[in-house]
Amino acid sequence: MRTRGLLTVLTWGIVAVAQGQDTRPGIAVLPFDNAGSYGQDKENFDALQRGIAGMLISELSANPAARVVERGRIQQILDEQRLADSGRVDARTAARIGKLVGARYVVTGSFIDFYGDFRLDIRLVNVETSEIVKAEKEQARRDHLFDIIRNAAAHLMRETNLPPLPRAAQERQSSRQIPTEALTYYSRALLYQDRGDRPKAVEMYQKAIEVFPDYAEARDGLQRVRG
Repeated sequence: MRTRGLLTVLTWGIVAVAQGQDTRPGIAVLPFDNAGSYGQDKENFDALQRGIAGMLISELSANPAARVVERGRIQQILDEQRLADSGRVDARTAARIGKLVGARYVVTGSFIDFYGDFRLDIRLVNVETSEIVKAEKEQARRDHLFDIIRNAAAHLMRETNLPPLPRAAQERQSSRQIPTEALTYYSRALLYQDRGDRPKAVEMYQKAIEVFPDYAEARDGLQRVRG
């Protein structure tokens, strides 16, 4: 146990050195758990576990005052720790993952989609203390899934004491509206990407872009998979 703890501390120290003088608060977003959903294909719900996290990361990354950990790095840690398919991640495990990636906060949570009534539960974990410092709930119809995610990101920015986005950035963020259909394809692309199925990931990214041509996250994902 002492060896494992020492390795964790050393890893965190290496990450801190690698980050240099970047003193911005680090935020890591874990995949969201399906807490019991009905009305869609199971694979859609499996995909949303990644898609919700991916879009939250994108929304939080728009704030230059935060250092948001890349989704791929989080997935790598989950795979290495064999946590990707082990069920819900508690606050202590979330804090341990946060330490491994040099984050100050970890965002975790779950969702329930009951035939179109969608609820997102979010927990903000302090990595230093392993305490849940804030719990939020967003609820609306599935058709407004992107609004749910965007509202959750705004709450998280306030809870981590991040300054508001500059006015121009706020206008850009609020003006776009990603359809739920496009977000679902994007989520499935992430799922196939994590499974190593590149052709299916490409197909899903392309479908997301067909539905919403200005989907920057889908275009970036498509470029990474092809690259």
